[in-house]
Amino acid sequence: MNFSEELKERTRQTEEIVCKWLPKHMGRQRTIVDAMCYSVTAGGKRLRPLLMYETFRMFGGKTDAVECFMAAIEMIHTYSLVHDDLPAMDNDEYRRGKLTTHAKYGHAMGILAGDGLLNWAFETASAAFDCEESADGLKRVAKALRILGEKAGIYGMIGGQVVDVESTGQAVDEETLLFIYELKTSALLEASMMIGAVLAGASKEETETMEQIASDVGKAFQIRDDILDVTSTLEVLGKPVNSDDRNEKTTYVTLKGLEKASEDVGMISERALARLASLPYKNEFLTELIRSLIYREK
Repeated sequence: MNFSEELKERTRQTEEIVCKWLPKHMGRQRTIVDAMCYSVTAGGKRLRPLLMYETFRMFGGKTDAVECFMAAIEMIHTYSLVHDDLPAMDNDEYRRGKLTTHAKYGHAMGILAGDGLLNWAFETASAAFDCEESADGLKRVAKALRILGEKAGIYGMIGGQVVDVESTGQAVDEETLLFIYELKTSALLEASMMIGAVLAGASKEETETMEQIASDVGKAFQIRDDILDVTSTLEVLGKPVNSDDRNEKTTYVTLKGLEKASEDVGMISERALARLASLPYKNEFLTELIRSLIYREK
């Protein structure tokens, strides 16, 4: 089986795991459940749970606890998109060709759906305690929960979003831009790979290496996104191009130029792949997955 076919199959398996942990459509509060499930099942690459599982597999993980965290990280990622689309933020009515959550269910329900997904994510992740019996296993779940909270919070994804919002319409220097990329994009990737490592029993040093790899993957991924915004087409990219320029938004390309941005994507990505190769554990699929994300065309 080639990489494309393998990716499709593993994405399908990941989709099943995520959907299995969604809340049940029942109760007088069913509208919020409908909105939450609509948001999660509206599409997506399932990149974060995929990275988590492949890291977990690389370090020899066996416990079912990883499934709880795979679902949780995707719920957190989805809630961030639901809130991003709100009128007070990006004010988008369509995502992946479908109505955004607030456009379909109303602004108030869009806010509540995001809130619900964030809370449900931690309820789901906490269920991992039921998968462990040993003291070491329980400690790994607790450590994974802490990572999830930190990387999704004010010193992680939310913090990056705050600086991004405050920088709207202003000139942004390279240090600020990379700060935004590190927190807004890289933080959940770091959480995914670190949690996969922790649940599999990786050492502190190995977990920190995975954090560094994911940090570079996130930065390269975002810079590549900036490049595609000016070089791709609507048909290939699947979303409007030149949107950053129209919104007068500072990007890596506007700061460094297209050629330097392309060079830096190569440098950052090769650094990530070299770190991955330096580990005594191997996962060829994970290596190809990272490479495909960084050098994607859409």
